[in-house]
Amino acid sequence: MSMNVGSGGGEDEAIMDINTTPLIDVMLVLIIMLIITIPIQTHAVKMNMPVGPSSAPPKPPEIVRIDVDFDGTIGWNGVIVPDRAELENRLAQVAALPDQPEVHLRPNKLVSYKVVAMVMASAQRLGVTKIGLVGNEQFIN
Repeated sequence: MSMNVGSGGGEDEAIMDINTTPLIDVMLVLIIMLIITIPIQTHAVKMNMPVGPSSAPPKPPEIVRIDVDFDGTIGWNGVIVPDRAELENRLAQVAALPDQPEVHLRPNKLVSYKVVAMVMASAQRLGVTKIGLVGNEQFIN
């Protein structure tokens, strides 16, 4: 509510101010309604935890390490494999297991590619599904 105090010049001036009191009242009513309608937040996390004795943790996966040396010598978990037939026999035993162990193939940087390809082809042909190359950081340079 404003009041124009001045000279009584006879000319009425238009009031250029907006009356904000009703706008503030509407805003306060809307804020109160918003606060009332927001559900109360609970700080609890509901989880379904297992009841009873817990089972033993799963055993770590078995790993078979195949090393291919720079001269083409193949090692099976640190033991040298004499020939390709022995390697394929061991790979067939691994493939026959219901839960196959992981086969980590670790070639030397200087080994011929055909030796590594022969090991990988034999493993694939015999049905080994969990095979991977390990030690690739040596090939960066």
